[in-house]
Amino acid sequence: MKGSQKVIDQLNFLLTGEMTSMDLYFLHSRMYKDWGFGKLYDRINHEMDDEKEHASMLIERIIFLGGAPCLSKRDAYEVHDNVTDMLKQSLEFEYDVAKNLKAAIRVCESEDDFVSRDILKKLLVDTEDDHIDWLETQIGLIEKIGLANYLQSQAGAASDESTTGH
Repeated sequence: MKGSQKVIDQLNFLLTGEMTSMDLYFLHSRMYKDWGFGKLYDRINHEMDDEKEHASMLIERIIFLGGAPCLSKRDAYEVHDNVTDMLKQSLEFEYDVAKNLKAAIRVCESEDDFVSRDILKKLLVDTEDDHIDWLETQIGLIEKIGLANYLQSQAGAASDESTTGH
């Protein structure tokens, strides 16, 4: 099926954000694991998998519409070395994703591509109700109980370490 080039362009723009978020979560999860924050590793590794699923949905839709998915682009980001800044950075990326999803939904509607719109609405719900909510909660916990207490609550082995013995 030949889709609207405007929609394909929006989907590729969103794909860049999803791929960047996936890379960022990949990096952060491995840093958390190395630092001994197994609970943070588990959650952020899960977020990476969610972003991969989002990217897959976008790629499949772009291909279906006759477009070429662009997997080589990433947004620039700074590598942080502390949990608070890393969580805040992830939250800012998720805010951008939500804003960009809303704009792309409007483009899909203007181009009468309601299937793409519905796919993006699913991504938006996941972004707002899961990713953003969880990150805001973690940052709120740090503010309420202090960083040291928060980090203590996140310490321990990652779930995959308990079965592999690493």
